[in-house]
Amino acid sequence: MSIADVNAARDGHDEDVATSDGPRASRPKRRVLTWEYKMRMLDQYESAPTPQERNALLRREKLYSGSISEWRRARDNAASAPAPERKPGRPARSTDSTENERLRKENERLATELARTKAALEIMGKAHALLELLSESAGSGKNQRK
Repeated sequence: MSIADVNAARDGHDEDVATSDGPRASRPKRRVLTWEYKMRMLDQYESAPTPQERNALLRREKLYSGSISEWRRARDNAASAPAPERKPGRPARSTDSTENERLRKENERLATELARTKAALEIMGKAHALLELLSESAGSGKNQRK
């Protein structure tokens, strides 16, 4: 969605959003071909007696020969095994994998925090030892002046 579409929707001109005369009218539209259409074109392509007629069909329908090959392969695979019903979108993750992912991230966070704490303690220990050493040397320096 473009900024012009958002502005039009905000201003109450929803009918202007994504219309044929809208701001993105010059962009090509992607065709969605149904299974029936694909099978009908495949039948016509295979029934054409000459390569010239096959090519004419492809030009008329604005198709590529690669699409015909892909549809033929899909048809042959569908004939050998029934296709399961698939919902559109990404498959849902199992609760176990979601929990494992959460625990892994928490483990990484805690390991980083532990390493940071260990480094801070080591620095504090060295600083304490240095201050103790300076304190001792300063104390011995006063005794020598007297």
